[in-house]
Amino acid sequence: MWDKIATHICEATGDTFSINNRRSVSGGCINQGYAISSSTRTYFAKINQASQVAMFEAEALGLQQMAQTQTIRVPQTICWGTEGNSAYIVLEWLDLRGGGGEIAWAEMGRKLAQMHKYIPPSPPLPMGGEDANDSLPRGRFGWSVNNTIGSTPQINNWTADWAEFWAQHRIGYQLKLARSQGGNFSRAESLLAAIPKLLEGYKPQPSLVHGDLWGGNASITAAGEPVFFDPATYWGDREVDIAMTELFGGFSAAFYRGYNEVWLLDSGYEKRKMLYNLYHILNHFNLFGGNYESQANQMINKILG
Repeated sequence: MWDKIATHICEATGDTFSINNRRSVSGGCINQGYAISSSTRTYFAKINQASQVAMFEAEALGLQQMAQTQTIRVPQTICWGTEGNSAYIVLEWLDLRGGGGEIAWAEMGRKLAQMHKYIPPSPPLPMGGEDANDSLPRGRFGWSVNNTIGSTPQINNWTADWAEFWAQHRIGYQLKLARSQGGNFSRAESLLAAIPKLLEGYKPQPSLVHGDLWGGNASITAAGEPVFFDPATYWGDREVDIAMTELFGGFSAAFYRGYNEVWLLDSGYEKRKMLYNLYHILNHFNLFGGNYESQANQMINKILG
């Protein structure tokens, strides 16, 4: 497998590369991560089962779209594919130090707000109307492909109404998965029926969001540059990213000051925040079980009052 990956790197970069050293590093909760090095260059490789190659393809697409906004730094995608029973993705190696001072965290907040503000250029529509396969939001929420949140499928069907998108493709889908695993959410239907009312009158613009923005997916390079990685990208309400940064902590107060310097949060965010973070708690139940069921039910009760 490693010879195939080295060959693929050579083909993708046009440079000679052979793996002289390979060491295990963190690859997140669901992948094996490796630093692979020649005598002059290092790359980051993630490995999973061959059946998961679509997950890596979607990750590459998400990183590429984030890079196209020319805002926040993300690792460059080198290549991805399968070999035997394994799937792989190779990314630029970044010297991540974590931590970082107030200046770096404030810059991270500003860069995220700039990414959220990004509006992609719209090419002319083809003859006969809108291309059914186009990848631009055009006032809609979703994405051109489905991807994953952790290892859970994330459904990104284009939807014009934000409340409908959140009820059907985020909370509703997670609740469906949870019920299939024996989860008990007695007020699930009441919650789904209430989401249009909870979001009534709120009309966010579609923003390119990271989608899985907890502290483990953001860092600072040794040079002090903020970086995002491991996205679950789609076009959604920008507040989903801000809400998740608060769910597990780890983001400096300077991050939020920097964000608000560029784009103030809309009124009502504090009320919407729990509804958005419920998605991730339900997903944690589907991935890990345990106490996340009771935490999700507590959140549902608070949301419904």
